[in-house]
Amino acid sequence: MPAPLSIIIPALDAAADLPLCLESLMPGLEAALIREVIVVDQGSTDATVKIGEATGARVIIAKDQPIRAGVAEARGDWLLILPATAALSREWTERAGDHIDTRPGKAAFFELRYRSDDRRARALEKDAARYSEKLGQPLPEQGLLLSRDLYEELSGGSAVDISGLVRGLGRERLIQLSAQARVSAADLEKSGWKRPRPSGGGYWRTLFAAKGKGR
Repeated sequence: MPAPLSIIIPALDAAADLPLCLESLMPGLEAALIREVIVVDQGSTDATVKIGEATGARVIIAKDQPIRAGVAEARGDWLLILPATAALSREWTERAGDHIDTRPGKAAFFELRYRSDDRRARALEKDAARYSEKLGQPLPEQGLLLSRDLYEELSGGSAVDISGLVRGLGRERLIQLSAQARVSAADLEKSGWKRPRPSGGGYWRTLFAAKGKGR
């Protein structure tokens, strides 16, 4: 019986983070959980494509709608959409495998941890946890594990991103797994951990909404 899980990794100029992301998937290969790894390159000008190919991942090019392009190429009955900046903790394999076996009608995401010792990283993690708890929605950096059937139900053949899938799922069909997505903090460190203002929507606005106030 084929392994159930296709990993889809949208990537743009991700050469600095992709090796660690791919290395973290090795336990899933060893456990015969992963059927394939698909790196969807969005027009990188660095070594992203070469790194993906060198590690045995299938690399496709899609500047627009990378998730939809990756799903179209995937053969697994389950999908894990994972940002290239995230590396999963080793126990992810056991947690994801259990979810696949026991919760076919629900999707799952991972606990957020930044790869930084800065105290401000811990504060942002608490913000994200509050967001997930209050609104029942993970952030894109936390990845999304769901069955192909569930994906097709939510997407309806239309273009969709992780945020759109999460909104369609709702709180009742989302579970946080006891494993971590350890995400690069490089961009935040370069910016001095300055947050964009919440106007205009996007990633940070969701955090402000969850907290019930701006900063």
